[in-house]
Amino acid sequence: MRATATAHPNIALVKYWGKRDGGRNLPAVGSLSITLDGMRTRTAVEFDPALQSDEVTLNGRSDGGTAARVTACLDLLRDRAGRATRARVTSANDFPTGAGLASSASGFAALAVAADRSLGLGLSLADLAEVARIGSGSAPRSLFGGFALLRNEPDGGVRCEPWLAAADWPLRVVVAITATGPKATSSRDGMAASRDSSPLYREWVRSHDADLAAGMAAVRQRDFAALAAVAERSCLKMHAVMFTTEPALIYWEPATVDCLQEIRKLRQRGTPVFFTIDAGPQVKAICEPAAVATVSATLAAVPGVSRVIECGLGSGARIADD
Repeated sequence: MRATATAHPNIALVKYWGKRDGGRNLPAVGSLSITLDGMRTRTAVEFDPALQSDEVTLNGRSDGGTAARVTACLDLLRDRAGRATRARVTSANDFPTGAGLASSASGFAALAVAADRSLGLGLSLADLAEVARIGSGSAPRSLFGGFALLRNEPDGGVRCEPWLAAADWPLRVVVAITATGPKATSSRDGMAASRDSSPLYREWVRSHDADLAAGMAAVRQRDFAALAAVAERSCLKMHAVMFTTEPALIYWEPATVDCLQEIRKLRQRGTPVFFTIDAGPQVKAICEPAAVATVSATLAAVPGVSRVIECGLGSGARIADD
């Protein structure tokens, strides 16, 4: 009753921020994302009858903050399997954790896949998405490679599905690391605060369907300029909601703003590149393959950028090869 899985983080090009049902962790809006191959989470799950409670270790340390969400996911799978056995979960990221790089998404996607194999359930990706979502609202997207679509269904549920394979539009992503420590306010807490206090939150939700439709069309048509426009608009709208939350959620560092300015300058000079930023200070520059060297060198030279990570579009969560 042991298995190991790997998963990659994903970044949303059309963002999601806010919950419509906190207890079931249902997103307020849909999202369109890409899964990145340059960063990885590796998670091992072992069910052990000797354990009295689930044990969770993240990056070599006991993690009580994550343990409750891990147990909630495992309980869904234990109910399916008709078992009560507790599990030992060991997870590690090869990139900064809790720093706006979607480590929760890749972590809970890997958890769902590894636990499913450990219990011998053989669940579908749709069922695994329901499990992973309890841990992280964006985790279902990391179950899929390339472009993934997460959207609300008319019946009140959520559906996650592949939108375009990585090989069909092999964009590149340069991630500029501007801070490595965990953020002061988690995404989950930040979303609740924005819903309750930001005067822009209702407009964010109301106008979101149009952005999602525009993003879906841009990807379907491989229209880089259109995708750049909607992705940057969605990003800045989301951060406007954060900025107007009480107290304000300002995840950015000075180098974050400097990176945005450099990306805008590159595009003005003809380089096919655009930016997006999640709930954190890291900047992701999406570009066409021929531009990756220029984009990488430009961002690496920005004061305050500690390193850059070059990524392609990755595969979905899977059982580890070894």
